[in-house]
Amino acid sequence: MALSDIAAGLEVTAEQHDRGVAAVDGTDAPLAERLSIVGDDLPCSPSAAATVVEAYAAGKSVGDAGRAAGVAPVTAAKSLHLVGEQVSPVGPRGREMVRDWLAGDLSRSDAIALTGVSERSFALAAYVETHEPLPEARDAVEGALATEECDPLGETMSDVGELL
Repeated sequence: MALSDIAAGLEVTAEQHDRGVAAVDGTDAPLAERLSIVGDDLPCSPSAAATVVEAYAAGKSVGDAGRAAGVAPVTAAKSLHLVGEQVSPVGPRGREMVRDWLAGDLSRSDAIALTGVSERSFALAAYVETHEPLPEARDAVEGALATEECDPLGETMSDVGELL
């Protein structure tokens, strides 16, 4: 088989068609209804959590998503954490400091000083370290958090100060 046989029938076009990014949500139930199965484990109502997820997926910051749902930004951050989003206000080294404090190896004041965050941010980091994301909640929001390409350093991402 020659190269000309392989290329037979191919043609070159001058332009491409942008098809976009497909986000598939195979459920018919509203997001709030799907989140109701873990409603007792969420820090706010399933409908508020659904509003947080939808606003966050639309590109709002964590704080703005919380305000859209009528909940505190830290409550929005906790909700997003439980559905599987990364919202910890500290990096890997800071997470180690929080774990050391939780294990009793560091005092709270030393851990806060070493992480370099505020009391509120430290409390959120402790929540993230002590609460695993809920698999049922992650399944419930599957497809809802699938957004088009976004720049991880763009304006849609939250700053630590915006979380609280």
